[in-house]
Amino acid sequence: MQPPLYVKILTHLVLGLASAVILLPLLWVLRTSFVDRVIAYKLPPELFFTPTLDNYRTILTEMEFGKFFLNSMVVASTSTLLAVIIGAMAAYAIDRYRAGGSAMPMIILATQMMPPIVLVIPFFLIFKNIGLTDSRLGLIFAYLAFNLPYVVWLLLSFMKRVPRELDEAALIDGCTPLTAFVRIVVPAMLPGIGAATILSFVLCWNEFLFALMLTGQQTKTLPVAVSSLVTQQGTAIGAVSAATILAMLPMALLYFAVRRFLVAGLNAGAVKG
Repeated sequence: MQPPLYVKILTHLVLGLASAVILLPLLWVLRTSFVDRVIAYKLPPELFFTPTLDNYRTILTEMEFGKFFLNSMVVASTSTLLAVIIGAMAAYAIDRYRAGGSAMPMIILATQMMPPIVLVIPFFLIFKNIGLTDSRLGLIFAYLAFNLPYVVWLLLSFMKRVPRELDEAALIDGCTPLTAFVRIVVPAMLPGIGAATILSFVLCWNEFLFALMLTGQQTKTLPVAVSSLVTQQGTAIGAVSAATILAMLPMALLYFAVRRFLVAGLNAGAVKG
């Protein structure tokens, strides 16, 4: 039975308004990134202007945002890669061999209940004593410590969907547990691994608090670099908008590249195995 016409109109109106709430701020940031300093501060704002790339030129040349972009890319990519590799093997060991006992899944979940802000000072003091402050390596370890339990918990739900008979048959045929994991289990878990990869990368890419505390002038990441544009003398709104757009581009490209895995992974992970 088709819904009445007014229901369809109301539904599309609500969806359109919800989309506008999400998209209009992003479109306004994009617009502001192409205006000069005078137009950026005008009230009421001008909707028609001559676009300029001065803001992008400023942040890439004068403010060395390319270096901070590289810092974020190296830290997020390395931390995500390590978290997915270790997390997949940990999920396999917990589900198939009951590593850590039956309480291990709840222990992993409990680690995610602690607010990260309470660990900032301990992390800083520990990393300072072992010489890992103001370094990419220290930030990679910090992100790995927070993302690994999340990745393990996420991949556990996918591991339960892989029939035990598959890797048991591989073991009977002469495979080692590691070979069975790599050749049998990992291909069956690709949607979950894809979802875990992109979600972990997004968390690392956008993280601000630990990057602020553990990095210095040469190793700070994009979120910290963008915040440095807000000073007591004012906010360089054009430069902030341009930096925001550049920071969003990798996320948008990554999403469109692996969205099939992300949607499949979220749908499968939402169902209890």
